Parts: sequence; C-alpha cells; structure tokens
Amino acid sequence: MFSYNKFLEFPVKVSKPNPRLANVVITQYGGPNGELGASLRYLSQRYTMPDEVSKGLLTDIGTEELAHLEIVGSLVAQLSKNAPPKEWSEMGSWEYYSDNGASVFPQSSQGSPFNAASIAVTGDPLTNLYEDLAAEQKARAVYDNILKLSDDPDVNEVIKFLRQREVVHFQRFGEAILTHSNRFGGYIACVKMQFIDIENYKFLLEILLLINVRTHVCI
Repeated sequence: MFSYNKFLEFPVKVSKPNPRLANVVITQYGGPNGELGASLRYLSQRYTMPDEVSKGLLTDIGTEELAHLEIVGSLVAQLSKNAPPKEWSEMGSWEYYSDNGASVFPQSSQGSPFNAASIAVTGDPLTNLYEDLAAEQKARAVYDNILKLSDDPDVNEVIKFLRQREVVHFQRFGEAILTHSNRFGGYIACVKMQFIDIENYKFLLEILLLINVRTHVCI
C-alpha cells in the first residue's frame, strides 16, 4: 500500500514555456527507457524475488520511479503551459500538439505511445536484476542526452537530480546481484575472460567497480 505526499521529491519550477523541449523530456515519461516503464517493471518483478529484502528493494525503487514519473510530468506540463498553438508549430512540435494539445501523454519523443513490451519481467531473480542494471544505465544515458539538448537551467537542475538517482539505483541493484548470485563470493568477483574485445572487458570491470566489487581476474 502506498502513501501519497503532496509534494515532489525534487521541486520543479520552469520560468518559460518551451514546447520543443517538452517534446524531448516527454520520452522519460512514456518512452522505452522512461519512468513509467521502470516503475511497472520493478513493481512487477518484486513478486518473484526470493526474500523480503530484495522484494523491499524493488518496491522502494519502483515507488520512487513513480515519484520520478510525477517530476517528469510536471516538467512537461510547465514547459507546455500557456504556449500558443503557433509556438508549438514554430518550434517543430506540432505533431504532439495535434494529438494531445498542451498535455502530458505517455510517449517517446519520436511519438510512439507507451508500450508494455518495454517492461522485462521473468521468473528468474538474477535475470531480472541484470535487466534492471541495464535499464538504469539506459535511463541515465537518456538524461545525459537531454542535458546536451537543453539550455534551460531550471530544467537542467531537475534532470541532473533524476540522472543521479539512476546511478544510485544501479548501485543498489548491483548490491542485490552480489547477494543472490552464487558466482560471487562475498565481495570477491572472479571474472572469466571469455571474450577478446578489450573494450567489453573494460566495460565489465567498470560496472563491477561502480557496485564496489573488488575484482580478481581469472584466466
């Protein structure tokens, strides 16, 4: 059971409308790597987790993603507010306006409506947790892209907060993997080099370091 607090996790106060930027930010509302999909993914995955701690983790993060959905929705609403139809047209966002007006609709920035196919849920806890690691990194990458496109400091402060929370969630999921995977003994990870691509290997080491694992390479 959820309890609702009538304030945002991070304040949103946009000083001027910007329909084009609204059309970019909306992807984190209902896009393939957005907050709606993340919240439903984690709140659905929790039922197959093996213990109360991991169930609680997915419940906590899934609930926070609902809070982030509200933050992103508030951003889109404020960026859209009082912008006349002509301005939507001039800024290249007429397609969104023609379908939805100055509203908040779950879709990607390319106009694809939210699709539950983006929610990956299996009966295997480790598979779910690895999927969650990837999901948090993809969301972080999208926030990075939005920051590159946005020149609005009011928007950027909010996006930076959301991006940082994706990093924290990534770390929490990594800790859960360490707890449940038989391949890890405590905080010692034995990484077998089964590929030649050194960039892939470096990427794997970076992931392990991000979740505070002391690595030992086995050849």
